[in-house]
Amino acid sequence: MKTIISTKFVKNLFLLAFTIFSTVSLVAQEEEETSKFSFSGSVDAYYRANLNAGNGVDAQAPGSSFANLPGFALGMANVIGSYEGEKVGFVADLVFGPRGTDAIFASPMYSATGDIVNQLYAYWNVSDKVKLTFGNFNTFLGYEVISPVANFNYSTSYLFSYGPFSHTGLKADFTLSDDLSLMLAVMNPTDLTEFNPTGQYAYGVQLGYSGQYANLLIDNGSFEIDYTGGFDLSDSFFLGLNAALFSGDEEDGIGSFAGVAVYPQLATSENFTIGLRGEYFAETDFFGAVGAVDAEGDASVFAVTLTGSATIGDLIIKPELRLDSTSEDTTFTNGDGEPISSLSSFVLAAIYSF
Repeated sequence: MKTIISTKFVKNLFLLAFTIFSTVSLVAQEEEETSKFSFSGSVDAYYRANLNAGNGVDAQAPGSSFANLPGFALGMANVIGSYEGEKVGFVADLVFGPRGTDAIFASPMYSATGDIVNQLYAYWNVSDKVKLTFGNFNTFLGYEVISPVANFNYSTSYLFSYGPFSHTGLKADFTLSDDLSLMLAVMNPTDLTEFNPTGQYAYGVQLGYSGQYANLLIDNGSFEIDYTGGFDLSDSFFLGLNAALFSGDEEDGIGSFAGVAVYPQLATSENFTIGLRGEYFAETDFFGAVGAVDAEGDASVFAVTLTGSATIGDLIIKPELRLDSTSEDTTFTNGDGEPISSLSSFVLAAIYSF
C-alpha cells in the first residue's frame, strides 16, 4: 500500500513539475517574442577643405556644429544598446570621437575625465496611448539630429547648432489619435544633462499632427518656438522644413535668433539621392553664432549646402558643397589673411551604420 501511494505521489509530483516547466517555458517564449535587446550604431569619418580660404593650422569653418575639422578628420563612433519590452525598456547611447565630444560639450560636469553619454534613459509604456521617459534624451526641437545616419546633410545647420542638443528630465508622450500627439516635459536647464546645480527647471511641449511638429521650450528667462516637418510631394521628391525663434534672457545677457531652413531632396535611384539645404539665420544682441558682428550686435548668414547621398549596403558616401555668406565683411579671412564675408567648402563623408 505504501508503495502504491509513493508511486502516485511521484507521478503527481512529476506532472506538477512538467506543468510548471511548460508554463514557465511558454511565458518565457511569449516574453521573448514581445521583448528585444538590440545593439546598433554607426561610425563616420570625412575629408574637409575650404575653397576660398586657407586649410592650415588656422583653417576656418562655418559657425555651425560638426564637420569643421580640416583635412582627413574623424566624426564619431556611436554605440547604442537598447531593450524593448512589452511595457518597459531602456536606451544606452554612447559616443566616442570629435563629433561625440562636440555633442555633449557641457556634460563633463561631474567627472574630470569627461563623459561619453549621448542618451541614457528608461521608459514605461503605461498604456497604448501613454509613454513615460526618464533620463537623458536628445532634444525634441529641430529638423536635424546628432547622429549623421539620420541627417541628410553631413554638416549641420545653424538652427540645429544653436538649439539644445539634449535634455535630462521626465517627459510624457500622449497618442491622442492616429494623427495627433502631445508631449509634455520637465527638465534640467538646457545643456545640464548630468545633474542640476541650479535648482531651476525647463519645460517642454510638443504638439504633432501627421508628421508636422510645433515645439516650445521654456527655460527660465529664455524660450524657443520651433516648427519641424516635411511633405512627400511625390514618390521621389521630399521637402523638409524647419523654422525657429529663440528669445534669450536679457538679464543674463543672452541674445536672440530666428531662422528658417528648407530641405528639398530628390531620389534619382534606389541608391542615390541629391538634396539641398537652404538656410537663413539672423541673430541679435550679440548672440555670437555667426562670428563677427556689427556694433549693435546684429548679424545674419545665408547658407546653402548641396549634398549627394550614395548608399552601398550599410555604407553611405556623402559629397557636399557648402557656401556660407554673412552680413559682415569680417566674418572670415581668405588665404592671404584678408577679411571676407563668405566661405565656400567641400566635404566628403563616409558613414557606416550597423
